[in-house]
Order: sequence, then C-alpha cells, then structure tokens
Amino acid sequence: MAISNEHTEADRIDEVLNIMSASGTVAVVTDAGTPGVSDPGERLVRAAIQHNHTVTAVPGPSADVMALVISGLPTARYVFDGFIPRTGSERAVRLQDVAREMRTVVLYEAPHRLERTLFDLGQVCGGERQIVLARELTKMHEEVWRGTLDTALAHVRAQPPLGEYVLVIAGGSPAAGATDSDIVDALQRLLTSGTSKKAAVAAVAQQLKVAKNRVYELALGLAVQPRGTNAN
Repeated sequence: MAISNEHTEADRIDEVLNIMSASGTVAVVTDAGTPGVSDPGERLVRAAIQHNHTVTAVPGPSADVMALVISGLPTARYVFDGFIPRTGSERAVRLQDVAREMRTVVLYEAPHRLERTLFDLGQVCGGERQIVLARELTKMHEEVWRGTLDTALAHVRAQPPLGEYVLVIAGGSPAAGATDSDIVDALQRLLTSGTSKKAAVAAVAQQLKVAKNRVYELALGLAVQPRGTNAN
C-alpha cells in the first residue's frame, strides 16, 4: 500500500484501520530512512495506537542518527528538532531555541529552503558556529560537508543544494547575564533577517531570559535596514 505524503496518508488512514480491524497486517515502508520520524507516517501510527492495534518497527537506516554519528560533533547529548517552521513567530522562537541549545542540534531541511535557514541560523547563532550538512543520507548520492555557518552559506550559494538535508549544529555556550548590548545585537540580527518586531521581542526575551518590556523598550530605538539592501 503506497502512502507517499501527508495528503494521501490522511485519505487512507481509514482504509488501513479497516484492514487491521480485519486482522490484517500493514507495513509502512520508505526508500529514504525511517518512516515516522518527521514524516507523515506519524499520524498513521497514532491512529493505529488509538484504535488499540499493535505497532512495532523493524530497525533500519535513520538519517538523523546517521548524520549525528558521522558529524564529528559531540554525540553524548543531542536534540532532534525536525523541520524549522517556515514563517512567523514560531520560526523566530525555534531559531532562538537552537541558538541557546547547549546540546548538539539535528535538523531536517528541504533544498529550496536551505539557504534561508542557514542565513537565519547564522544571524542568531553567530557565523562561527560549527555545522555539518549531510545530503541524501542512506541513498546513492550521499554527501557530507563540514564547516561554519558562514562558510556553509557560501557553499550552498556556490553549489545549489539538491536532495534532502540533515543539519548537525554544534551546541552553544552557557549564556551569562544579558546586557543591553546583547539584547540589541540579538534584536538586530532577527529584525534584519525579516522577523517582525513583535516576534523578535518575544524570541529575544525567551532566549536571553530577560523581561519582555525591557527588550521592547530597546527595540523601539532600533532603525532596521531590510535584508538584502546596502547601507549608503
């Protein structure tokens, strides 16, 4: 039974449940890593459990674990954070979560969004943060690239990305008490990347563990230059 994406999956959940209710067995198979991890199969698993069906798994290749193992970054403590939200305050907050995370972070990203995500990560994490880009893991055209966020951005601009990517990002350092300068710098990075002032204030307050009204007062005095423009 083919379930190729989240739309066909939603349409066919009832069909799968009917087969299982009639004592049938259904296998979810993929040609790219483990189904159910940042994958539409998650919904099918949840539905089967809710209907008291037995769910099990056969161990197989998993792109996030494989990327972590071959990254060369610390593996004793890590966090898998799936796909970064595409827009809005949720994206801003998640990026700040990655920036302040002290464990190694593993993300997934689609090729057409990779450049923007690397740019945004560089804004919040700093361009010197170490990153590994792993492409098409468990497939024929597997490729691994290592460097900093700044050099990663230059790399994908020179070599347009193809295939699905796993990003493995080094953990950050423990944050000291935030100064006004720290707050302004963090705000400026988010605002120049296109984040709204409201979302930037919320994200910076959460990241730096400071009062939102303090961040807001500092944000009022910022003149923001849109991303992609040059100063005169």
